[in-house]
Amino acid sequence: MDRKNFLKNSLLAGSAFAAAPLNIHASGKSFSKGNTQHSFKLKYAPHLGMFRNHAGNDPIDQIKFMADQGFTAFEDNGLMRRTPEMQEKMGSQLANLGMEMGVFVIDKGGNSANSFTAGNPEYTEIFVNACKEAVEVAKRVNATWMTVVPGNFDRSLPMGIQTSNVIETLRRGAEIFEPHGLVMVLEPLSDTPDLYLRYSDQTYEICKAVNSPSCKILYDVYHMQKNEGNLIRNMELCWDEIAYLQVGDVPGRNEPGTGEINFQNVFKYVHEKGFDGIVGMEHGNAGDGEEGEKALIEAYVEADSFS
Repeated sequence: MDRKNFLKNSLLAGSAFAAAPLNIHASGKSFSKGNTQHSFKLKYAPHLGMFRNHAGNDPIDQIKFMADQGFTAFEDNGLMRRTPEMQEKMGSQLANLGMEMGVFVIDKGGNSANSFTAGNPEYTEIFVNACKEAVEVAKRVNATWMTVVPGNFDRSLPMGIQTSNVIETLRRGAEIFEPHGLVMVLEPLSDTPDLYLRYSDQTYEICKAVNSPSCKILYDVYHMQKNEGNLIRNMELCWDEIAYLQVGDVPGRNEPGTGEINFQNVFKYVHEKGFDGIVGMEHGNAGDGEEGEKALIEAYVEADSFS
């Protein structure tokens, strides 16, 4: 699933809710009564659309629902496309609920139309201007991390030249983010072989070359299982540059327990490493409707039950 279609589908998806007493929110939606239902060891972050069947379509109601279920973080890939008023409203609600803001995607970063690999000054300026806009968006929601994808291969250039172009472009972004304490996280993907950034060691090498606290790795377990496997070993090798995690099971890109990955082992490893960052739930729901949402949240309860 490519990022564009994933974002579209996630806004229509449903997600998690375990059985509990309900009350009626002012909006007319049902929310759990009293204390949160679950206390997770890690900061799992749902996205908008996962709770549509229980919380409705309003982003604020969905965020409240996430908190009611015990989630302490939230991510929104499409945040930069929302109005400043909605961004501020979401940021205020997250602060009131004690939730952390996870990643959002930097619009007009390296995509197929303006990949960093080409070394085109015009493409670089597009990215730099998007980074400046992202700083203002981050302030509205108290965000720290922003996803960056360098784009596609430029098959007219040697690999080493492409890598150098990527590094130079990312250094320009880091110059913007460092004074604000913000971090762009590079995500190697499995969506298509045309993508330049596909492996954890490749991303590690680039982060070392950029040499900035504002350029780190977003390690997405779903993509890395598809591209290279050996998840825990590869995370260990790259650990000092990993700032953010995302998950989804393989195959299907749905919740833990629907595929082949042993998420209890993965989450136990991450927890034992002392990871205090966010684990983004960047996947769909295996089941439909409210029952699918309940099954999703129970999948996280199960995956988080390591000891």
